[in-house]
Amino acid sequence: MKAAEVVRNIVKEKLKRDEVVASMTVRLSRGVEIARMAKTAGFDMIYVDLEHSTLSLDATGQICLAALSCGIAPMVRVPANTPEYIQRVLDGGALGIIAPGIGSAEEARAVVRAAKFAPLGERGAGGALPHLEYRSFPTAEANAAVNDATMVIVQFESAEALDKADEIAAVDGVDMVLLGINDLLSSLGFAGQHENPKVREAYARTIAACRKHGKHVGVGGLSTKPKLAAEFIAMGARMVSTGTDIQFLQAAMNEKAAQVHQMVKG
Repeated sequence: MKAAEVVRNIVKEKLKRDEVVASMTVRLSRGVEIARMAKTAGFDMIYVDLEHSTLSLDATGQICLAALSCGIAPMVRVPANTPEYIQRVLDGGALGIIAPGIGSAEEARAVVRAAKFAPLGERGAGGALPHLEYRSFPTAEANAAVNDATMVIVQFESAEALDKADEIAAVDGVDMVLLGINDLLSSLGFAGQHENPKVREAYARTIAACRKHGKHVGVGGLSTKPKLAAEFIAMGARMVSTGTDIQFLQAAMNEKAAQVHQMVKG
């Protein structure tokens, strides 16, 4: 068996077929059950959000391992785009990282260097990896297979990033640009205005830049605006971040409590 036959990334496979990837964000759940639940629900990908949660690296690794076992791609949004975070979450089982707040090609290249083994990057060797089921393969073969499966997703969250969309999308090793529309709108001076024409302009510019360089675009921050998300999918975006486990749980709780209140009124 070859290393490439062991490590798989369903997200990369779907993107190669020009299919749309459904993702959810983990901020609340500490248990591995969330990975299986996401798979059962029909998600292709989960990403553990270490930027906006108090989840530990240990819990993150356990969730990633569970996701690998049930056939859903685990990603991690790191709290800082440093090798110390990037390498540890990847060694722990993540199949990719989401790098927040990227504003230049050089920042994107630094993320790629940390996420990829040589010759694509400078990621250090840490021994047997969960992605390879802890099997032993020749180093060159293992590194090539893991490099191919590992995704680098950079987030645009500022006007600066939009202005440099073309040069960032051109960086070798970047697979996707995820638009963090809430922070982007704040940066542009239109906080909370999801219907603002600037949102469509941001997607149009980013999609054009990514198409030029053979990269993909993800939709983020529009979990309450499915019609807008559908519009950007029609424009060419190929991943949708649908919301967080907190949002999903709260929505179900609100619905059930409202049902009881309605029973009483009825």
